[in-house]
Amino acid sequence: MQEIVVRIRILGCHGSDHLIKDEKRGHECRACAFLINETVLVDAGTVGSVLSLGEQRRLRHVLVSHLHFDHIQGLPTLADSWFDHDARPVTIVSLADVLKGLQSHIFNGEVYPDFMQLPSPDHPVFRLQAVEPGATVSCGDLRVTGIPVNHQVPTLGFIIDDGQSAIVCSGDTYSTDELWKAAGRVRTLKAAFIEASFPNAMADVARVSKHLTPALLHREFEKIGRPEVRAYAYHLKPRYRDTLTRELATLPIPALTVLEEGQEITV
Repeated sequence: MQEIVVRIRILGCHGSDHLIKDEKRGHECRACAFLINETVLVDAGTVGSVLSLGEQRRLRHVLVSHLHFDHIQGLPTLADSWFDHDARPVTIVSLADVLKGLQSHIFNGEVYPDFMQLPSPDHPVFRLQAVEPGATVSCGDLRVTGIPVNHQVPTLGFIIDDGQSAIVCSGDTYSTDELWKAAGRVRTLKAAFIEASFPNAMADVARVSKHLTPALLHREFEKIGRPEVRAYAYHLKPRYRDTLTRELATLPIPALTVLEEGQEITV
């Protein structure tokens, strides 16, 4: 029997869009979006610039951690791709406050059309599913638990489980506890995706903006209590990518990887 795996495709993994160029190389940093098993998107910072139209039309759920633009900026163009297609609506899953913000600030008929009502109220591009903090919902074959984390605005981290393998995604966060405690109790936990936005020397900026440094990432990872779990650092601010990569490489985490665009991971 073929082993069931969770497949994660990294569409974007940085804290903003940026093209890094020097004499030797170029690296296109893109805002965060992880495609899971081809049908579930974790955040929507990058969508149409990477996924073909056919790939976009396979999407069924988008898990939105919070309302900051670098995590939702792919949603409007995703809606445009869907507009003339007779497909099932895509369900956006998040906190009620986040969904309300999408309606009030983005899909409000002024910044962008209301794709919660178009092409018709009975068959819109997007349906909204509010999740209570700590509740678990089904997204196809995956079970998703959204747990609030410590950021400037209401934000969820996600535990995503297919029954045999599970991962935890921090979302944007500063020091937090509930998410890591919950993840540590998941017997099948295989991987932890944890943000690291600013270098250690910018700890004060990280504290004020509610983000992590490499040193803080290490402290958060230890809260899981599972050193065998693979760790993946993401949401690096492109301007500090080289410094962050060096600092992350010094951490005493046996299986730590700095994510890159285009990477594919199975757990």
